[in-house]
Amino acid sequence: MTLPVFHRVTTLDLKVQPWPWPFAQARRAEIDAHFVGRQREKPQIWNGRILLGRDPVFTAAGLRASYFEADFAAFLAWRDWGFPDREVFNGFGMGALRSNDGAFVLGEMGQHTANAGRVYFPSGTPDLDDISAGALDIAGSVARELTEETGLTAADYRADPHWDCVVSGRSIAMIRILHVDASGEALRARIEANLAGQVQPELCAIHLVRGVGDLTAAMPRFVTAFIEAQFSAS
Repeated sequence: MTLPVFHRVTTLDLKVQPWPWPFAQARRAEIDAHFVGRQREKPQIWNGRILLGRDPVFTAAGLRASYFEADFAAFLAWRDWGFPDREVFNGFGMGALRSNDGAFVLGEMGQHTANAGRVYFPSGTPDLDDISAGALDIAGSVARELTEETGLTAADYRADPHWDCVVSGRSIAMIRILHVDASGEALRARIEANLAGQVQPELCAIHLVRGVGDLTAAMPRFVTAFIEAQFSAS
């Protein structure tokens, strides 16, 4: 297995441009049939419009890439079938919540979601709501997902000025630490209270990670690699 690669950047230049995805066009019938089967298992998932990336270039200060619009069904098939189109990547932002006593706060996805049981930082596949002035606004995407999943707003945290881009397979996780002036237990209790008030929350549990011993197999490799790097540097 290829080890994750880290790039620390301060700028993200992610233009959104029309592009006909050859994979989605050539395998449309298979993709649609696959989605019908997945929707039968998870009736709550729906075939919305999302954004995927191509042609990533890392410079000394930033990441530059082109994003295009696709449907969730095509993305899901591409992911489930082992990423057959190697020219495309799934590039998304993550808000790494960190309490004032050093704990990272992660959420576990509910059983009704496409990523049931997975544990990671608040995040989501970028969609059309994340486009600003013709570009993908990763900071805005993270803020939106964070509020939807946890109830926290920009007034509740202080964001680091840089992003740690963790390249793992066909994923590029753009992770930014969000410092919260509350203990890990207090932050978990606050998020759990917010989840209790939601009709169908995306998250079913909140996990605290205070060291590498708290990492589990339910966490994607780009998440565990990022956390390992943070604790080794402290």
